[in-house]
Amino acid sequence: MRKILTILVFALCSLSFVQAQLVQPVKWSGEAIGDSVRLKAAIEPGWHMNIIEFGEREFDEEFADSFVITLAANEITPIRYNACDDNMCTAPEVWEYEEASPKSSPKGKDLQTSLPFREGQGVGLLWIFILGFLGGLLAIFTPCVWPIIPMTVSFFLKKGGGRKDAILYGLSIIVLYVGLGLLVTLLFGASALNDLSTNAIVNIFFFLLLVVFALSFFGLFEITLPDSWSTALDNKARTTGGFLSILLMAFTLVIVSFSCTGPIIGTLLVEAAGKSLLAPTMGMLGFAIALALPFSLFAMFPEWMKSAPKSGDWMTSFKVTLAFLELALSLKFLSVADMAYGWGILPRWLFIAIWIGCFAGIGIYLIRKNWIGKTIAILSFAFAAYLVPGLWGAPVKAISAFAPPMEIQDREVFHDYEEGLAYARQTGKPVIIDFTGYGCVNCRKMEAFVLNNDSVKARLQNYVFIELFVDDRLDADSDGESEGTENSRIQRELYGANAQPYFVQLNEWGYPIGEPIAFTTDPMEFINWLKY
Repeated sequence: MRKILTILVFALCSLSFVQAQLVQPVKWSGEAIGDSVRLKAAIEPGWHMNIIEFGEREFDEEFADSFVITLAANEITPIRYNACDDNMCTAPEVWEYEEASPKSSPKGKDLQTSLPFREGQGVGLLWIFILGFLGGLLAIFTPCVWPIIPMTVSFFLKKGGGRKDAILYGLSIIVLYVGLGLLVTLLFGASALNDLSTNAIVNIFFFLLLVVFALSFFGLFEITLPDSWSTALDNKARTTGGFLSILLMAFTLVIVSFSCTGPIIGTLLVEAAGKSLLAPTMGMLGFAIALALPFSLFAMFPEWMKSAPKSGDWMTSFKVTLAFLELALSLKFLSVADMAYGWGILPRWLFIAIWIGCFAGIGIYLIRKNWIGKTIAILSFAFAAYLVPGLWGAPVKAISAFAPPMEIQDREVFHDYEEGLAYARQTGKPVIIDFTGYGCVNCRKMEAFVLNNDSVKARLQNYVFIELFVDDRLDADSDGESEGTENSRIQRELYGANAQPYFVQLNEWGYPIGEPIAFTTDPMEFINWLKY
């Protein structure tokens, strides 16, 4: 038992370790030689490194294989750099050398904004894990999973393995779903996952996929894998002994429950796409932990089964509620495609109106159910009522991450880089560049909580504001490059970053003023960042 647990834990840790290594193409080292110090950066094949700043000096240099420099000990200063391959660039990082203790980390509060993408990535991974965990909890109460729990626990108890086998069963579920998240990452790669969240055509596919899942939850049809798969796995599990039989039983659960868990997993992977290389695995980890909990807990405390609710009509009500939520979430992806191509078929007011309809639909469906259904119905009606002012331009911040962006009327906005800089030189005003995206969830949040703040809007009057969408598919040139492609290139090549939102301050001649800033929902943090 202890050996098997050790193997499973080691496997999970190895998955995380492997993925973490994939996003660190530059390895720094330092060596003291007498009164001098030799600095070296080893660069992985296929990548090249850009030295952005070395002390007070700015650089425009690339190093394909390695960077080596020998300096006097009193010359050592932090090095700001990033790395790129053919598909993407990492965000700028700061490395500094301390005698006898080389390290790669930002030092002090003044360098806090040097790693905006890394910090935002950590928050994003936590959010994806939480979403996965909540999705796993939802999956437990579906008709494909809940009835399996007592049968599985009973099987383990009769077999004699009891708690030990049930715990291994839960851990096997976790390994299988984490493996699925890792497989998604290995198949698509980091840059492709990022494209999934911004590419308009892919977003249309996601929209249609979630609509199909919603219709399945409404009961119009059922999405299932071939019965022969689950039958063969079940027979194999019963004729095999030891841990392999438990793993096969867990695999059987994955296959049998797919018609209910598939839509939830699909939505989760869609949300994880583009967050980071580790996001699909973290989402699946959260999902699997939640899904495995009842199997292990009910096996440890079988008397709980007597008080657990039996299968019944409440499961159908649960699926229909999820169907309405799937429909509402699907609109986010249609909205991204609509804005990227400028179709104009889903304006903000219509988006909000459909959300109002979805939550009102949940209320109407559940209001005649038991007290739990009535409670959820009242909450759904209340949320629908909260959204109504959004039809006339209210912020409705609760859905800012999903809805099309609000138009902020109090400032002039340029959407062309050169045009905005030319106007800045003409007026003598400093510049703020906002690198954003139609498919950027954090961009919508920051617009609602920060850029729409009255104090922030007043300070932004001092600037020429340039808003550059990196996923804009309009006005493609003869080579097929769109405005978004050009905006993305500007962000990568001139400012060494590829994450959004990303704000840069420039003087009227286009030279950077201070450090950039990334995602925040604190207006005061943004105001303190402003120089004017």
